[in-house]
Amino acid sequence: MLKALIPSLVLFSVAASAMANDVTYRKDIRPLWDARCSACHGATSPYLGDFLENQSKYMKSMQGPRMDTYADLIFFVGWPDAGAIMRRLDDGKNSKDGKPGNMYQYLGATHEERQASFKVFKAWVGEDAWNHKRWDAKGDMPGVTKEELSKIKVKY
Repeated sequence: MLKALIPSLVLFSVAASAMANDVTYRKDIRPLWDARCSACHGATSPYLGDFLENQSKYMKSMQGPRMDTYADLIFFVGWPDAGAIMRRLDDGKNSKDGKPGNMYQYLGATHEERQASFKVFKAWVGEDAWNHKRWDAKGDMPGVTKEELSKIKVKY
């Protein structure tokens, strides 16, 4: 019971501290990432290029692209995979179809935990910067603009 309670307490304390101050990678995102993302996106995971070349192989072994450092993680916010964090972690309220991103479910064991974790990530990226746009236009979604990119916070 205590073992199951500890991750929840960590997440709620991180979420509370994040909402009280500026959200930073070191203080807020890294502990949350360690608790929720590191198992599939850690140091043994492939870098983005390798992942994209062998995506089915890595997905079968439950490995996503490597995001275990600040530098690796911000690839999925601004460039080269602009908006990936936003598309994958979104709770569905920011998408056209209302569906959460495919990684949202891993942000917590309960709806409350997922929402708390989501709010921390969203505050880190920046409320005004949170969008699903890619670097280049795709389908009916335009590419991200310079103005939108300039709103990204991602403080270290």
